[in-house]
Amino acid sequence: MIKTKLCELLNIEHPIIQGGMAWIADSSLAAAVSNAGGLGIIAAGNAPAEIVREEIRKAKALTDRPFGVNIMLLSPHADEIAKVVCEEKVAVVTTGAGNPGKYIEMWKENNIKVIPVVPSVALAKRMERSGVDAVIAEGHESGGHIGELTTMALVPQVVDAVSIPVVAAGGIADGRGLLAALSLGAVGVQMGTRFLVAKECNVHQNYKQRVLSAKDIDTVITGLSTGHPVRSLRNRFTRELLNIEKQGLDAEVFEQKAAGSLKRAAVDGDIDFGSVMAGQISGLVKKEQTCREIIEEIIDEASTLYKALGGMVK
Repeated sequence: MIKTKLCELLNIEHPIIQGGMAWIADSSLAAAVSNAGGLGIIAAGNAPAEIVREEIRKAKALTDRPFGVNIMLLSPHADEIAKVVCEEKVAVVTTGAGNPGKYIEMWKENNIKVIPVVPSVALAKRMERSGVDAVIAEGHESGGHIGELTTMALVPQVVDAVSIPVVAAGGIADGRGLLAALSLGAVGVQMGTRFLVAKECNVHQNYKQRVLSAKDIDTVITGLSTGHPVRSLRNRFTRELLNIEKQGLDAEVFEQKAAGSLKRAAVDGDIDFGSVMAGQISGLVKKEQTCREIIEEIIDEASTLYKALGGMVK
């Protein structure tokens, strides 16, 4: 067993949070992760507030354990969803793509734990001053929208800069990654890509198979020229986006091309012209398992490695 401050903070068994992946992280996946002892997350994405409310209620029917909602702060529905999580008494909120400052007081009044995703020390310190419970320091290796710093560089700097718990994310998919994160001073990890291939994950099977077949060099970053870089698996769609950037076309052309691309891959199964967002760790993900099998395997591996490393220190 591995117990950390994160387990105590969130009332969970294992220090593992499932990533809030838009169009992918629904009530089924969130409940399965929570039932397995981690913290499951429902991704609100750009969904309307009532859709998010429905997913929350579905998750409540599937688990009596804590779970959370990830709110993408650039969503036009963010204000409404911020209220819905209070009305539905959600245990935890994670946030991305912005500053959740204007909601924090309301969430805290409703006993919601607030854990923003941060890409830098500056934002982590700002979030600490705002009164959040912890931060998720997400490195460049992760799938989807990314920052500049790698996990290995970012996490210890954030740990040194704040006094609240820090969760590591980006490039973590197994017990080795968990143990490394703990060694850097984190109190747990957030994982997205590993849970993409969970049996309870409702992402299209084509998407799962693409992740399972990925090699170490199969991810690529698009959108650097627009200021909104995204990591995904190489396909015809990413080649078209990179060509648009190479030609120096207007950012509006790029955004129009990218619009709806994640849904095409995750829901429709178009892995040629959809955005198959996944992290650099994809090359390590080789089998489809239940959420419980994934979490138990990670904890067992980390525990075994910890004991082995203890024997190497003289």
